[in-house]
Amino acid sequence: MKILITGAHGFVGNRLMQDLDDTVAAPSMRGMSEEQIRNMIEKSRADVIIHTAAISDVGTCEKDPGASYEANVRLPLFLAKAAKEQKLICFSSDQVYRGCAGEGPYKEEDASPCNVYGRHKLEMEQRVLDVKPDAVMLRAEWMYDYPTKRSNYLRMLLNEKQVLTFGKQYRGITYLREVAENMPKIFMLPGGVYNFGSETKQTMYDITCEMLHFLKSDRKPEEVPPAHNLWMDCTKAKERGILFSDAKEGLKRCLKDYHLAKDRE
Repeated sequence: MKILITGAHGFVGNRLMQDLDDTVAAPSMRGMSEEQIRNMIEKSRADVIIHTAAISDVGTCEKDPGASYEANVRLPLFLAKAAKEQKLICFSSDQVYRGCAGEGPYKEEDASPCNVYGRHKLEMEQRVLDVKPDAVMLRAEWMYDYPTKRSNYLRMLLNEKQVLTFGKQYRGITYLREVAENMPKIFMLPGGVYNFGSETKQTMYDITCEMLHFLKSDRKPEEVPPAHNLWMDCTKAKERGILFSDAKEGLKRCLKDYHLAKDRE
């Protein structure tokens, strides 16, 4: 099975390129036409396409909604139209729950975005599935890993100079290695939308306090007013065998995997 990965040099795509077999890196799709994307897929001879490329910074999308629409809606729609024989897997976002009225955890049908990025991701899901009903949409959480230099939750924890500010809101955080480990099962999922990542019964503030204690750090996060919950119910994926550690245990596993948690039991 050959796998074409878009955004292969990005945070998620790079990890998938390393951990999955028979991967091919897609070139940048910026400015590509539908025909060019079709030719790219044909040339790759891929069986599966994993679409990770996006403009994922919420602030950037607010400032330039046109660029966000191009990257987060138009290009994945071109992929869906071109991927007639291939299994298409698109990364979406927990930001589709930003405008939900209830506290959560949210099921897939509860989506209610309130920012440009979330609205574009939800539109992408709907339009891609209209064209290609067997496509899989993964609503991913905030992900972390150690080898990358890109800022993420784990890097923030380990940076002694960084001031940590968190509120008592609920949000899953996911170890990127577990994302890669689950991908072979993702290939077998029926089309549709899936909440995807680690679940939690603790707030971001409480998890951060516990992890700093686990790291034997004297730091304590500054508590700020809670943001809106981005708390997902991942039952639908779990029933299909897509399993993750919970948020806290995933962090501990990551620290042990990279020998950052020696003698910290």
